[in-house]
Amino acid sequence: MTQHAQDARILMYSHDTFGLGHLQRCRTIAHSLVEDFHGLQVLIISGATIAGAFDYRARVDFVKIPSVIKLRNGEYTSLEKDIDLHETLRMRQSIIRHTAETFRPDIFIVDKEPLGLRGEIEDTLSYLKTRGTTLVLGLREVMDAPHLLEAEWARRDVMRKIGLFYDKVWVYGPPDFYDPLTGLDVPPAVRAKMKFVGFLQRSLPQNELPGHRPEGDYILVTTGGGGDGAELIHDVIDAYQQDPQLQHRALIVLGPYMPARKRNKLRKKGAKIPYIKIIDFDNRMEELIAGAKAVVAMGGYNTYCEILSFDKPALIVPRVEPREEQLIRARRAAELGLIEMLLPEKAEDSQRFADALEVLPDRPRPSQSNPHLTLEGLPHISEIVAELLDRRAGLHLSVIEGMS
Repeated sequence: MTQHAQDARILMYSHDTFGLGHLQRCRTIAHSLVEDFHGLQVLIISGATIAGAFDYRARVDFVKIPSVIKLRNGEYTSLEKDIDLHETLRMRQSIIRHTAETFRPDIFIVDKEPLGLRGEIEDTLSYLKTRGTTLVLGLREVMDAPHLLEAEWARRDVMRKIGLFYDKVWVYGPPDFYDPLTGLDVPPAVRAKMKFVGFLQRSLPQNELPGHRPEGDYILVTTGGGGDGAELIHDVIDAYQQDPQLQHRALIVLGPYMPARKRNKLRKKGAKIPYIKIIDFDNRMEELIAGAKAVVAMGGYNTYCEILSFDKPALIVPRVEPREEQLIRARRAAELGLIEMLLPEKAEDSQRFADALEVLPDRPRPSQSNPHLTLEGLPHISEIVAELLDRRAGLHLSVIEGMS
């Protein structure tokens, strides 16, 4: 479905304080849209420190705003030690607003944070609304435990402002998997804007690098960004140390946000086991997942979409605090037979973890246990964007005709 969208522009915002999820989701959607619409330009505003480490297709670009990192206790701090948080937030807010003014988007898609980090996009939303830009909020299929999300949103009057600003709310999952606003008091006006588009399918890059994937069979172990992934990797290595029968080759990707001290410790510990290979980061995770015979992960949204897209047996050890998002997703997916889940405290039992790893490659693939599962998010988004752009073009034409 390639359509012409001459000079149409889409701006995306991804606050990115922890992990790679938001940027990866924006990038996936952007790449799919420029493939489906000739002449469309997409610009992603991102706070990810490594936004520049990924490849972007023609007509997709990014604007990097100063990075803010989220600490384990949920507080934020500037990445640059010499600049205080308020100053960083002021800079971010100003760059976002200026970008919106100069880029003049037809559609503005905001990832997960309805008002941005600490409300930083609120004035940009107001400004774009007066310009007639279509404002879209994109939500993961699981946000957090209802009581945690409700408290967070109540403090900043978020639900009312979603109703005020946004034209559409897209949920990146199917309606029968999970409702991100379950347990919250959702006004009918907000409900009416919600559309469950489906999971976002991943595919291999068109320019696949020969020899990029390891030869032979391997299990891939990934913690996404890696900022809080060290415990899982320790537990995997402990399982191999515990059970000499466990001889699957494992490729462990630590993630770009894992602190150097933890990274070095894990490399040293893993070096004692001949079956384990450890790398820091790979900007083509799709290729590594596609080549793996099974995946061990914490189960953030992107890794989960990759597991489903490439149909891999998976063992998920979810993060359980401070957010419960991964735990809720893993429980629901395990219920549907899509993956196997092991709680972090169970994974600390090395023999139990070794047993689970031993049988993992022979587990049913997601398509075997749930043959009706489809990942339709990207084509659905393109259909909606086509309608929005057609409507805008129609409005534009009627304005011109009215003037003549």
